[in-house]
Amino acid sequence: MSDKFRVLFVCAKNDVRSLIAEALLRHTDSSHFEAFSAGLTASEIDQRTLESLEHIGVDTSGLRSKSIDEYEGQAFDYVVTLCDKSSEEASRMPISDEVMTWNFEDPTVSEKHDPFRHTLQEIHDRIKMFVTVTTRHHSAS
Repeated sequence: MSDKFRVLFVCAKNDVRSLIAEALLRHTDSSHFEAFSAGLTASEIDQRTLESLEHIGVDTSGLRSKSIDEYEGQAFDYVVTLCDKSSEEASRMPISDEVMTWNFEDPTVSEKHDPFRHTLQEIHDRIKMFVTVTTRHHSAS
């Protein structure tokens, strides 16, 4: 039995944002967290997702798009939805102690300059804050 926090990131297709979050949490603190991701449906990974992660030195090996159905019956300490569509599908989420909603703009349709880099940075900032707060809270308990 692992004493790591199990975190599942969920988005509509598991092709960009949830995969970025999974990879970044593993990169940031794999000693305290087990990171997973899924989509309401599986999809083909947008190549720019992998390129953005690799550009900042994050390991992308093993990343693949998965459906939420793969996690049926599993329990997680945290389920984090990353888009409006996934947060509306709460009934399909696996068992979790806490469900959190973090909405990030889809970089595939964004009009911002360098949208994948921008989305990656926003998610990374949130992941770092999540790791700090979660580990600090539980070490104080």
